[in-house]
Amino acid sequence: MKNDIAVIDEKSIRNKIYIIRGKEVMIDSDLAEIYGYATRDFNK
Repeated sequence: MKNDIAVIDEKSIRNKIYIIRGKEVMIDSDLAEIYGYATRDFNK
């Protein structure tokens, strides 16, 4: 993996946060995208 830095604006992150049973959660594929991993690697 490269040491590139990506700037992600707050609005795009907020759009990936869901409220489920009163808790704020994020989907693993969205988190993997933010951190620059494939979903399967992120879940390891």
